[in-house]
Order: sequence, then structure tokens, then C-alpha cells
Amino acid sequence: MAPKVLISDALSPAAVQIFKDRGVEVDFQPNLGKDKDKLAEIIGHYDGLAIRSATKVTPKILQNAKKLKVIGRAGIGVDNVDIPAATAKGIIVMNTPFGNSITTAEHAITLMLALAREIPAADQSTQAGKWEKNRFMGVEITGKTLGVIGAGNIGSIVIDRALGLRMRVIAYDPFLSPERAVELGVEKVELEELLKRADFITLHTPLTEKTKNILDAKALAMTKKGVRIINCARGGLVDEAALRATLDSGHVAGAAFDVFSTEPANENPLFGQPNVICTPHLGAATSEAQENVALQVADQMSDYLLRGAISNAVNFPSITAEEAPRLKPFIELAEKLGSFAGQLTEGDLKKIQISYEGHVAQMKTKALTSAAVAGFLRPMLQDVNVVSAPIVAKERGIIVEEVTREAAGDYESLITVTVFTDGVTRNVSGTVFADARPRIVNIKGIRMDAEFGHSMIYITNLDKPGFIGKFSGTMGDAGINIATFHVGREAPGGNAVALIEIDGEMPPKVLEAVRALPQVQSAKPLKF
Repeated sequence: MAPKVLISDALSPAAVQIFKDRGVEVDFQPNLGKDKDKLAEIIGHYDGLAIRSATKVTPKILQNAKKLKVIGRAGIGVDNVDIPAATAKGIIVMNTPFGNSITTAEHAITLMLALAREIPAADQSTQAGKWEKNRFMGVEITGKTLGVIGAGNIGSIVIDRALGLRMRVIAYDPFLSPERAVELGVEKVELEELLKRADFITLHTPLTEKTKNILDAKALAMTKKGVRIINCARGGLVDEAALRATLDSGHVAGAAFDVFSTEPANENPLFGQPNVICTPHLGAATSEAQENVALQVADQMSDYLLRGAISNAVNFPSITAEEAPRLKPFIELAEKLGSFAGQLTEGDLKKIQISYEGHVAQMKTKALTSAAVAGFLRPMLQDVNVVSAPIVAKERGIIVEEVTREAAGDYESLITVTVFTDGVTRNVSGTVFADARPRIVNIKGIRMDAEFGHSMIYITNLDKPGFIGKFSGTMGDAGINIATFHVGREAPGGNAVALIEIDGEMPPKVLEAVRALPQVQSAKPLKF
């Protein structure tokens, strides 16, 4: 029997035709996504669900999705899909991460040019019958410095277009290698330098814990007087109230925003400002972009339903159903080892090396490497998944090296993630025992045996008496319960590491108190 797909949002007729041509039965109901109850009522009849942004795939809907195998989102954002609920039911969630890139980059350039010449205000004035030729004094783009925050897929297109406009371009992106920067023709700088030098600043980074309010009051105060700021990436990257204050003071000359911290944005601190341009999240709103992502999602879903091939999945790697049970615990291990390394990495990244020893070396290591790289990148780039991770790493010029050794050592299977940065090399190793639960067995050459917990603290310290007691006392005084406590050391009295799982979050004040303890060299909270 042919698989059956429901399209519950407005998708291109060409996408509907792709499904039909490939032998997939299609039910095209473009307005159904707005009716949650009706969708929940009929979803049980379908193998696939193709959506845009209007359909909200909630746990209630998924509860009734008895046959559903795949959800395809025509576009990059999957905020409207409950991914953990879909994953728990074994439903693949796919997106089309690169279909909107050119359109979004062009929108950023358009807003920058409109901001430089005050186009919207001049248009409004002229059409109102005024002729205020002397009121609208713009600035030239040529020769100005554009600061690009985030030099990934969209950011790199913006860089290319800006160079064509004869701008000087500088970029801040921790994952941008010096070699890739040369290839793009951009000068790589730290964020502080970008803020001080840029005449225009454009943001092209996802919203994560690290990037939220990356332009806050402190950062905005460091910017060059007369700077103009463009955001076509994600609401929440800029503190809108702080930006309003700098616009009022005249320090920031103007801003152009396509995205807002709350959407739909019926009100916002930036609204009503004469030197602000606002558009209603139009980054992907061109007929070409909508066509591209629709065709792409139809192809991807057809490939999966008919051949079992998975591409651009946000919750599963590119592996077959036969390989999944054997690979699953090792995928989890690789991703968590990558995440461990990613959360600890600072400085310019040169290379990530993932080595496999023993039985795991004979498995599909490409999927495992993708999982490790995704885990590594996700603390900074949350939209990364195990499929897109290698592409994202390549875009940023990150070298990913895979090493296999089939001879087993102390463990039947061992995965090691090694990160090379400027002058520093860090490695962490792990394995999976018979209980199928991933474990860390070695950090920087120091042996230990620790399971991954949701909330952990990683400490490097000197192996001296009193550390464990003082740490435990600090936790106890703060009312924080220790779930597990694992330690290891190079030699008596030498360097040591501790990996502690705690219940709940680690408050910043308590973390500072831990860092102030005698013998503690560093302390870092980790999330898994």
C-alpha cells in the first residue's frame, strides 16, 4: 500500500506533484493546520505530515498519530513541533535548513541600505505631500565597516554581498577558522573589537543561552557612536529596551529589525522610533524561497517513506532501521562526549578528532561522528542536528578527523573526542557497557567511571586533602543535593578532576564560591 501524506499548510502545488510522481498518496488540506481539534481527529490515518509554520504539532496531536513516521517542515524553524514528544514516538522530524538562506541574506542587505538612506521615512513623507529634501541626510555604504555576528550559511552570503558593495567586512564567530575567513575575504575579530569598529552590525546567529542578548546594554555601550544595527536572525539576540535607550540618546543612529523577542509583535520598545525600520519576520518571504523549501521537503519525505533514507532530520542521524538498535547507545555516547568537549572549549578551534577503538570501529562511524560534532556545536548553535552538523562544521572551516582502530584495548568499544584549539588539546573518552548506558572513562588522560547526568559540574583541582569536604559543604550550605561524585587524578598530590551530578541548576553565586575554594583551578557547569 502506498504511504499517505497529509499537507496541513499552504505548500506549493509543485511539491504536491512531487509526492504524486514518487508514488505517495497526498491529502492536501492547506487550512487544516489552524484547526487543532480536526487535525488531531484525522492525523491517525497518515504516514507523513508536511507543514509550514501555521500547524502546531502538539503532544495531543501526536498522541493520535498512530501511523505517523515523519513530519516534514518546509523551512528551518521547528519551534511549532514538539520534538521530544515526536522522538518518543519514533517519528522523524525533518526540516529544510538551507532553502531560505539567500532570501534572508538579501533581506538583511535590503534593510541595511534602507536604513542608510532612511527610505521608509522619506517615502512616507513624500507620499504625504511634503518635500523634505534637507531632512533626510543618509550615509554611504561604500568604504564603511560591516560587523557580521555569525558567519555560517546566511552570514557568509551577507559577507559576499557586502564585499560586492565595497564595504570592509569583519566577522565574529567562534567557529570560523582563520582559513575559512581568508576564503570568505573577511577579517575575523573578537566581539569586543567588532563592536568598537563596525559602522553597521548585522546578526546571523541562532538564539542560544550563549547568544541571548549578545547585544545587551554593556555591549551596546561599547559600540561606535553612530552605529546602525540590523537583525534578521532571531528575536532575543538584542536587548530591545537597551537598544531603545541608546537610540534615544543618539549613540546608535538607527536599527532595522525583522525579528522580535515576542512575535507576533503587536508592541515593542523599538516601535514608533523615526530611525527604526521594522518588518514582520519577512526573512524567508519570497516566492523562490517558499518554492525551494516546499520541493525540498517533498523530496526528503518521499525518500524516507519509500526508501528509508533520512536527510536533514533534527532528531535522528542518517542510518537505516536495521542499524538503529545497535548504534543507538553509541550515538548517544558520541553526542554527549561531543557536548562535554563543546561546553568546555574556548579559544579558536582548529580541529575535532573522533577516534573509535574495538567493536565500535566496525559500525557506521560516519553517523557517530555526525552525532559527536552535533553535540560539540549545539551549545553555541542550537539548530544544528546530526545531519546538518558536518555541513555546518565545513562552512566554518572546522576540520573533522575520524580515526578507527579495530584492535580493542581496555574496553570492548571506546570513543575518544579530541579538540585542538590555539595551544590547547583536550580529550574525553567514553564507552557503553552491557546496560547500554554511556559512560565517561577518561578525561585528559585521567581515568574515571562516570555516567552522564542532566546537570553536572566539572572541576579541575590539585589533589590535596580537604577539597571534597569543602566542596560538599559549599553545596550543602546552598541547599544543593549531590547525586553522584566521581574523581580521578594523575598521581598523588598532582592534577585531579571531579565530575559531580547535582539535582537542579547551579546558581552563579554558588559557582563563584566553588571557584574560590582552595585547590580549585576551574569549575564549569555542564548540561546534558
